[in-house]
Amino acid sequence: MRTFRKILVANRGEIAVRVMRACREMGIGTVAVFSEADRAALHVRMADQALCIGPPPARESYLSIDKIIAACRSSGAEAVHPGYGFLSENEDFADACERAGIVFIGPPSAAMRMMGDKTAARATMTRAGVPVVPGDNGPDGRGFPSSEDALAAARRIGFPVMLKAAAGGGGKGMRLVASEDKFEAAYAGARREALAAFGDDAVYLEKAIVGPRHVELQVFADSHGNVVHLGERDCSIQRRHQKVIEESPSPAVDATLRERMGQMAVQAARACGYVGAGTIECLLDPRSRDFYFLEMNTRLQVEHPVTEMVTGRDLVHLQIRVAQGEPLGFSQAEVVQRGAAIEFRVYAEDSQKFLPSPGTITHLRAPSGPFVRDDSGVSAGSTVTPYYDPLLAKLIVWGQTRMEAICRGQAALGEYRVRGIRNNLAFHRRVLAHPAFRAGDYDTGFIETYKAELLAPPAPTEDLIEVAALAAALHAAREEGAGGILPLEPAGAGSPWRNALSWRPSNQNHRK
Repeated sequence: MRTFRKILVANRGEIAVRVMRACREMGIGTVAVFSEADRAALHVRMADQALCIGPPPARESYLSIDKIIAACRSSGAEAVHPGYGFLSENEDFADACERAGIVFIGPPSAAMRMMGDKTAARATMTRAGVPVVPGDNGPDGRGFPSSEDALAAARRIGFPVMLKAAAGGGGKGMRLVASEDKFEAAYAGARREALAAFGDDAVYLEKAIVGPRHVELQVFADSHGNVVHLGERDCSIQRRHQKVIEESPSPAVDATLRERMGQMAVQAARACGYVGAGTIECLLDPRSRDFYFLEMNTRLQVEHPVTEMVTGRDLVHLQIRVAQGEPLGFSQAEVVQRGAAIEFRVYAEDSQKFLPSPGTITHLRAPSGPFVRDDSGVSAGSTVTPYYDPLLAKLIVWGQTRMEAICRGQAALGEYRVRGIRNNLAFHRRVLAHPAFRAGDYDTGFIETYKAELLAPPAPTEDLIEVAALAAALHAAREEGAGGILPLEPAGAGSPWRNALSWRPSNQNHRK
């Protein structure tokens, strides 16, 4: 076992801030890396030491293995935490860290390699007796090289089918194909997107499960042979296969089903020699209560805070301790879920079209109060650039019951203020108010099913309301004349406005 003195965080935004907070609590120094676009970012200001590693494109900064390794060496960091995204599931990066004598805070590269290739992961899980979604990995087990072979397999499986990228996840290179006449275009589109996202255009097929819930299991393993699960998270509120709201426990999972799914998750982690934090993602058929392995994410998840809230265990602390060679220190029997937690991903985006909305945050006020947590990577004055994911923060709430968590979430979302850029706070409020969500009766098609209600045109922003109110007050003041309150002179001929710094009273008799 060893004790880290300094950890480099090879990431940005809220996850970099989250990891640095954990390091600070453990008395460990932190090193931030940043691109030129992030020079004034919150994670840079929070770190004990910060190093610029290149221009904004991720491939020249946050995805550059050589630059990250060089930053570790120059800063004296003994370990690197990759967060999620970027290099977090890159086995070549884990290997490079090992060769450089730097501890990679994550699983062994062999486990990453095995589970990172989705077709190989399916084969491994099948051999381990883990149920997988019926499908076809292609003639050589590495995807389909031609649309003819893929279409023949789709006919055997039966429509609807899912086309999926073999080299990665996160919804990239994924297409739902309802019928044969849509297959050619979907196949070509999935391959293009897979190549752009992962540098590999291989795709494979799965049977589409109609109306499923997306339920995942948090697993943790140490280097001493201990493996546990920390319950499930329901991630079914999605758009374009991207998670938006997550909760734990799942409204669709009872104690018996949780035990079955948990045993499967532990079995899957053991099958690939896993160490550290990982997530077993499943599709759950709520009618038959059958569940199927989808993939394993060999990293910390964006939605890990809901698990922390219901289990009382800090997953980043655990990651660091396991990487230092320590045992987990608790058994499966000691993992207890209490209450319910919900996470809302707060994005800088047009919530009608789900498109990024970069810009500068002019005002930011996060909610607070008992059992309200805001994991943020921005502050007032921060600029959201077009180069990276537009996630601003994650709002997490906890309640003794699911309904209490929903009510606390409504209150917290009502307090949240983000101005200067578009955001999806109103969308989250609509989801919480929807009867189907409140009843826990939803699946991965929830947003599409209720889009007319959830994606309604936004109400006037607070900025517009305040400007209108100010204009009305100024107009009323001018109308009152000398007896009014702070009458103002116009800025010039034909213009009723004057810069706030140059405004002055038009007479000396105005009220104090």
